[in-house]
Amino acid sequence: MAGGSHDKPIAVYGAMVANFIIAVAKFVAAGFTGSSAMISEGIHSLVDTGNQGLLLLGLRRARQPADELHPFGHGKELYFWGLIVAIILFGLGGGMSVYEGIQHIQHPVVEGGATAQTWNYGVLGVAIVVEGISFYIAANEFRKRLGVRKVGVWEGLRHSKDPALFVVLLEDTAAMLGLIIALAGVFLADVLEAPVIDGVASLLIGILLGIVALFLASETRGLLVGESAELSTVLAIEEIARADPGIVSVKRPLTMHFGPNDVLLNIAVEFREGMTGAEVVETVDRLEENIQKRFPAIRHIFIEADSLREAAPVDSAVAVRQDGFPTAGSPP
Repeated sequence: MAGGSHDKPIAVYGAMVANFIIAVAKFVAAGFTGSSAMISEGIHSLVDTGNQGLLLLGLRRARQPADELHPFGHGKELYFWGLIVAIILFGLGGGMSVYEGIQHIQHPVVEGGATAQTWNYGVLGVAIVVEGISFYIAANEFRKRLGVRKVGVWEGLRHSKDPALFVVLLEDTAAMLGLIIALAGVFLADVLEAPVIDGVASLLIGILLGIVALFLASETRGLLVGESAELSTVLAIEEIARADPGIVSVKRPLTMHFGPNDVLLNIAVEFREGMTGAEVVETVDRLEENIQKRFPAIRHIFIEADSLREAAPVDSAVAVRQDGFPTAGSPP
């Protein structure tokens, strides 16, 4: 992302600090009470802390400049680490919470009276406040990234290309829901004197984490294997090309994200008949400038001139290089 989550990933740092504090508090409470839901929530917060660390690692590695082996840069590092986060969230967070829940359903543990409940309610109350602050920061960053686009949260998540933003937002959402489940489980287990409910709460937290992890895996997998820019962007690029006076026809542009703000564009065009080599080069430069002025994230542009490749003789005033860009030449 420009500016926001890449230069100053406030949401990631905020979530990391919040989750670490909450994880410590939950494990302390679980040690005093033996609550399955508190253990699951502690695991959840600890996993989230590690996940934010992995996202920061991905952001740092994605900033590495292009080199001989990676001519388009390292932007997809962020997508790779986003996928790892989803796997860890599913395996460690969801899996261990489900295991804890099943164990406590099979072998309910009676917690240590009023003192234990005081620990549970106190820690959960603090956790809800701290997690709420983290969620507010992430949601605010997300709204900034949506900008003037009038789309819903779900659509924004589906179309976001920045794991550093949507992963944190979804983790914080899952954390808030998990805390509500844990609080309900602890309260009902206490009031109804049914410790098995605590295990059910842990099981529900694990299922919640699994659902979130599967969604994150699906989103980051699509980006990792080469997801296109949004359809509206592709159509706008096509319109820009069609509006150029030197171009008579355009094929559907091909795009691929290398990072949230790093897009590859390949576009095939047919130039106006009778243009000189210099005019073709001028048209290409103008087209590139107009596209990048409208979409700064498009950093790599390849323009193919198939009609020239088929029609122009090698010794004519116009030649086409192997990369598809036309270049001016001198007639023999």
